[in-house]
Amino acid sequence: MRVLVVEDEPLLADAIAEWLRDEVHAVDVAYDGAAALERAGVNDYDVVVLDRDLPAVHGDEVCRELVGAGSAARVLMLTAAAEVTDRVTGLSLGADDYLTKPFAFPELAARVQALGRRSRPAAPPVLRRAGITLDPARREVFRDSRYVPLSKKEFAVLAELLRADGAVVSSEQLLEKAWDEHTDPFTGAVRLAVLKLRRKLGAPPVVETVTGVGYRIP
Repeated sequence: MRVLVVEDEPLLADAIAEWLRDEVHAVDVAYDGAAALERAGVNDYDVVVLDRDLPAVHGDEVCRELVGAGSAARVLMLTAAAEVTDRVTGLSLGADDYLTKPFAFPELAARVQALGRRSRPAAPPVLRRAGITLDPARREVFRDSRYVPLSKKEFAVLAELLRADGAVVSSEQLLEKAWDEHTDPFTGAVRLAVLKLRRKLGAPPVVETVTGVGYRIP
């Protein structure tokens, strides 16, 4: 998934981002509300982890603008305010979930994963196609019962191809979901990841290139 973390405490923001990257998500970070709105206007995010008390543009206003613009991103609001009225206010602005500080990173990651499932059409918990089995929860991939060790990026690319259910996925779509904003779109990162993925999955090849369009697992 593509996740935007919006938090004005850099150490906390970077820690959240690293934890979510370990969960095989592509993560961008913004340290104020204005930067968050700018990134959300450029990138399609599945989930926005949004601190409420932000400089430049308050988190409430960020949430209101995301919802008002029809963004498909699910919003997980973070705040130090634990009163019921604060939670009700946050949810009434359009937030999908609410987590008070301090929080446990595993719980935050689980909530992000749950919101991400709601941001796209429902998919089975275990993905299967062409003899490949991918279990997102266990981070495991098998081909014809053979375990296939994959890097985080390879795993993310394969998951997107399997979720497409035979449809073609463009390089741009894969770049959007598996890499963050710091990746140069002209580096050939997607092509290299697909090449390595094919090699690890073995013969016969299952990832098909559709020239000028993208990739698919037919």
